[in-house]
Amino acid sequence: MDAIYKLIQHYAPKIPDLLALALAVLLPIAIVMGVFLTVFALLTWVERKALGRIQNRRGPNRVGPVGLFQPVADGLKLLTKEDIVPAAADKVVHFLAPVLTVVPAFMVLAVVPVAKGFVPVDLNIGVLFALAVSTGSVLALFMAGWASRNKFSLLGAMRSVAQVVSYEVPMVMAAVVILMAAGTLSSVGIVEAQRGLAGWFVFKPWGLVAFVIFQLCAMAEVARTPFDLPEAESEIVAGYHTEYSGFKFALFQMGEYVAAITMGGITVTMFLGGYLGPGSDLPKIGWLVSAGWFFAKLGIIVVINIWARGTWPRVRVDQLLGFAWKLLLPLALVNIVAMAIWHFASNKLVGWGASAVVLAVAIVALVKINTGQTFEKRSYRFIS
Repeated sequence: MDAIYKLIQHYAPKIPDLLALALAVLLPIAIVMGVFLTVFALLTWVERKALGRIQNRRGPNRVGPVGLFQPVADGLKLLTKEDIVPAAADKVVHFLAPVLTVVPAFMVLAVVPVAKGFVPVDLNIGVLFALAVSTGSVLALFMAGWASRNKFSLLGAMRSVAQVVSYEVPMVMAAVVILMAAGTLSSVGIVEAQRGLAGWFVFKPWGLVAFVIFQLCAMAEVARTPFDLPEAESEIVAGYHTEYSGFKFALFQMGEYVAAITMGGITVTMFLGGYLGPGSDLPKIGWLVSAGWFFAKLGIIVVINIWARGTWPRVRVDQLLGFAWKLLLPLALVNIVAMAIWHFASNKLVGWGASAVVLAVAIVALVKINTGQTFEKRSYRFIS
């Protein structure tokens, strides 16, 4: 924002300061929203084509070349569909819920550095802001379920609350090791702390474990398969958005996809070096090269999400919550100890090996504890 303000003052000195400040605030917002909305539209097409390939079918192939205009057709269809509101619904809350679902996802984008020198707001608590705001969408989901006056919607809303609360704790614990290593809460500071390929946090033992935990928790937070229990169609119709149609339903889908993209951006920033890469520091085109590196890394996270959706079956609710509390949270706590061992070791190679051993033992022990349960054989009693 400061850089844009200085550019406006340099190239258009006659513009009043108040107008220049307004443009410096609004231009980054418009650019980020435009870019990520375009990415959202393309991502829906990419995901459907990839899932079609995984499931041995074509995917979208009717609207435009290779179905490329399918997102446009879907948007126009949802815009023209009738908006049906249940007679008993709380109409104000029912209307606000899909709108508020989208807001947190775009607010997180404000602290994601997508290129060198380009971050809408460089907060010194950027990561803390992102983690806090990202959980705001669960309030909107609960509002949707409560306002619909529908049992299935309410069940989906309660599932979403339980899921976000359960996975937010290990997610924050996984982020703690990154904040300890970087020594800052600023998203730009975390990226700059990972200079050089060997400097990426994902290439440390504790960084790799934190990356896996954070990625799993991010998928659970945005209800991506196999963690899409809040909208499990085989159990509760469509969960919290059962009573939504038209563009309100589209807003829920947009919020989910944009949240997945923004959480992917946070993951890239914290573990994969953000916008850093060969050529990202070049004097005139460094910003363009760095943006290319950022979106290439973001593409890797998107591929992981699509791959998981196409291959993993949906888990049960008890498995979902147990996985967070019994495995991810203890492992995240042990990971903090492993990072401390690495940090305070006088020889980093020894620290690397010691932290890897601690984490390996913890993973084997936790898996053994959680898979050693034997279940009683289920018996059925039939009444004629």
